[in-house]
Amino acid sequence: MSALDIKLLRDVRRLWAQVLAIALVIAGGVATLVLAIGSHHSLEETRIAYYDRYAFADVFAVVKRAPKALVGQIAQIPGVSAVDARIARLALLDIPGFAEPATGQFVSLPDVGESLLNRLYVRAGRLPEPGRAEEVVVNESFAQAHGFAPGSRFSAILNGKKRELVIVGTALSPEFIYTVGPGDLMPDDRRFAIVWMSEKALASVYDLDGAFSSVSVRLQRNASEREVISRLDALLDSYGGQAAYGRRDQTSHAWIDHELDMLKNMSRTLPPIFLLVSAFLVNLTLSRLVALEREQIGLMKAVGYRDGSIVLHYLKFVALIVVVGISIGSVVGTWLGFRVTALFGDFFHFPFLVFARSPDLYVLAGILSAAAAFFGAIRALRDVVRLPPAVAMQPPAPPSFHRLLPASVSLERFVSQPTLMMLRNVSRHPIRAAFTALGMALATAILVVSLFLRDTMEQLIDVTYFLADRQDASVSFVEKKNENVVAQMARLPGVLATEPFREVPVRIRHGNVERRITISGRPPHADLRRVIDVDLQPVVLPSTGLAISGWLGKILGVQAGEWVEVDLLEGARRTVTLPVLALVEDYFGIRGMMDLEALTRLTRDAPVVSSVTLSLDDKRREEFYATVKAMPTVSGVALQRTSLANFRKAVALIITTMASIYTGLAAVIAFGVVYNNARISLSERARELASLRVLGFTRGEVLRILLLELAILTLIAQPPGWAMGYGLGWIMKTNLAGEIMRVRGVIEHPTYVAASAIVILAAIASAFIIRERINQLDLVAVLKTRD
Repeated sequence: MSALDIKLLRDVRRLWAQVLAIALVIAGGVATLVLAIGSHHSLEETRIAYYDRYAFADVFAVVKRAPKALVGQIAQIPGVSAVDARIARLALLDIPGFAEPATGQFVSLPDVGESLLNRLYVRAGRLPEPGRAEEVVVNESFAQAHGFAPGSRFSAILNGKKRELVIVGTALSPEFIYTVGPGDLMPDDRRFAIVWMSEKALASVYDLDGAFSSVSVRLQRNASEREVISRLDALLDSYGGQAAYGRRDQTSHAWIDHELDMLKNMSRTLPPIFLLVSAFLVNLTLSRLVALEREQIGLMKAVGYRDGSIVLHYLKFVALIVVVGISIGSVVGTWLGFRVTALFGDFFHFPFLVFARSPDLYVLAGILSAAAAFFGAIRALRDVVRLPPAVAMQPPAPPSFHRLLPASVSLERFVSQPTLMMLRNVSRHPIRAAFTALGMALATAILVVSLFLRDTMEQLIDVTYFLADRQDASVSFVEKKNENVVAQMARLPGVLATEPFREVPVRIRHGNVERRITISGRPPHADLRRVIDVDLQPVVLPSTGLAISGWLGKILGVQAGEWVEVDLLEGARRTVTLPVLALVEDYFGIRGMMDLEALTRLTRDAPVVSSVTLSLDDKRREEFYATVKAMPTVSGVALQRTSLANFRKAVALIITTMASIYTGLAAVIAFGVVYNNARISLSERARELASLRVLGFTRGEVLRILLLELAILTLIAQPPGWAMGYGLGWIMKTNLAGEIMRVRGVIEHPTYVAASAIVILAAIASAFIIRERINQLDLVAVLKTRD
């Protein structure tokens, strides 16, 4: 072992705490990278495998009633590889011991063989026997929510008649990974079920023998989805088809895509920030370490060591730190990746999980971390090469002192002597102090952006559930009802106020960009379900023209005042051109909004509604539920209070879990930054502090001189840290936005306080460690000077 390698080991042993602190910073960057990319790859591989094994369809369409003979014609469409026609209907459920009305999506199963597409993964029990009208299979999450098992019973209103059903099995389907009931924003396993029945039994109930109401299509490789959809629509149009759509517009697939995109965007945003901080910290630490070893470097050069050997020595020091950081980060990131993958797997009810163990991911993390660390060491190593031996072996030139303030101003009258000494030290090394403050500011910034996710969820909840959709319930109907139904609903027990609501599926187009959305019609001065603008103020819908989501306007490239083409996909289908009169800031989905009367004129229908929003008397809720359960025309009831609880439990839980993980990693980095600054300051000023001890200063006074500087720099760093944190939060908000859900760029004041508090606590913890170091100072050894 060479002499320099022996010195390296001694340096590591002497500086083990600083080495570990820097390694933890690097580990934070590696862990976030492995966590985000690893969990994303695992979930993506799981989804691909699930879709492939259980034949998830590519194109979907709903019709009122189409003959099965049409299936052969659909199969002959160029690009179609498989077709699965079935019956699908919504119906109210009556669950024993459960007061709230629930909804079931009934789907037929073939009586012979198995479905060609969207096949079931049976968890327990068996499939219904052909023709047994009472036997059903339900989705596993619904069964678990109610404690159902094979043999359990519940009732449903099918085609106006209440029927008792018996569960013979529980299952999962790639088509219903994310299940949302009519009128709801979030999945509700207690109030929305997927119910599979024998095709013969369901056809008999709805008088659909030899017919179907839903069709799924699998495409051949390289087939044109748009062309297949166009031809499919042409075939189904005369049978009441509601316009086919691809996976992108399929609710379950779209939500999974959004969640996976969030993970991917986190991997693009936070890990680079963490690695940037680690590069800065390595640069700061190594440059000051080189300065402290100035005389040793000069001596090594004097005895014959070349610049390359000395540079390699310090590169080994950096490499050792990087290896330790990568090792810790890989282990922690892998463990967290498994936890996050399992969390998302439970949320989406995947039947299995594929954990992607990609060696290239760890290689990527290692390369990026090493690159960040070595980039941070470049400036310090450059100083090593430029340092002549004769100059290096001499003590550094004493700083040149000068007055910053006029002679007439005497700070001694305003501050204590230790404080004055601290201020003088900072003023002598302004660049070093600025870099130290910058490191602490970056630590504060990454804490702010990590905590930012919590604020956005609370803002999303506040705007969506308390400012915009303020209704207590929304009642949806099997078929559109005459507007007189609003008055009928107003007479139900417990109903305090009602408002009509209508949705019309359309394709909206501007130039070459097209999206499938719904246009919702509501009263111009709606109070229960309001439209909120970016300033959180209610918007009065124009009597003519269209208001659209701001995100949809961004996709289409449309500004207020421009015109769009709209294909109406129900009733008297036609294409119309409408002016966009307003862009509305909303946070779920992309949609259009119109005055209800204007929408009625547009569709050339009689005044009808698809649902009614209600305000309820809490004391009479159970009476209302019991009445609605007996109404055969109702297909579902969305409850706002329940939706809010589900939101907090589901998406918000996942977001806050991720935020907690990143906050923990950011706190580790914050401690690493603060501790290293404190330790290096102690090393640089050890002789000065020892001299003060010899002159009679107590340990407490010496400690105060050192820590007062750390405290001042920590406090100075907070406002820039807040500003940088806000900027990083804006980047995060931009990266997390998508068609399914968006968040507001809001950071609450408590978030800044919490981020600063963590950094200050790290400073306090560092202070306790430094106190022990000062108490152990060997005054004689420190004061020894080379002749």
